[in-house]
Amino acid sequence: MSVSSWKREHFEEGPDLKLFKTRFDFMNNPRNGKTEKMIILESVDSVNVIARTPEKEIIFVRQYRFGIGVETLELPGGLVDRGEEAKGAGKRELEEETAYTGAQWVSLGKIASNPVFMDSYIHHYFADGVQPDGQQQLDDGEMVEVVKIPEDEVYQLFLEGAFHHPHAVNALLRYFVHMQKIK
Repeated sequence: MSVSSWKREHFEEGPDLKLFKTRFDFMNNPRNGKTEKMIILESVDSVNVIARTPEKEIIFVRQYRFGIGVETLELPGGLVDRGEEAKGAGKRELEEETAYTGAQWVSLGKIASNPVFMDSYIHHYFADGVQPDGQQQLDDGEMVEVVKIPEDEVYQLFLEGAFHHPHAVNALLRYFVHMQKIK
């Protein structure tokens, strides 16, 4: 018996939570034969962008996060619209949140948003050489401050634990590894 031999007996739709739809999967545990009701948050994928200016500054957004009740320093990003490519969503979100555009784009990969109870992924991109050529267009529920931080300071802030959003932490880790590889 392997841990992948869990079987879904049936499922029920749950409430729509604006950013997520809920689903209840009734899963049979092969170890003991018992059925457990598991909650799944269904969502489209997300994207975030490490945007670097020609002056080697990384663009961040400071915004209030309702879950923890504090402002956080994060990477620009958001949800991928249905039918949209992740890279296109990254370009759109970067401009909408920061007014920065352009650049050479490199994929830094993707990671599961939270595999415990979510069915979506977060795609990470590095955009090098961005310029403030666009127009900021925030959603009604957004209020962000655009913050530029020199690249070497970003690494120090990373080591100090200054970034609270796990998607930003993962993207920055991938970025630092990417930069080491190309040196």
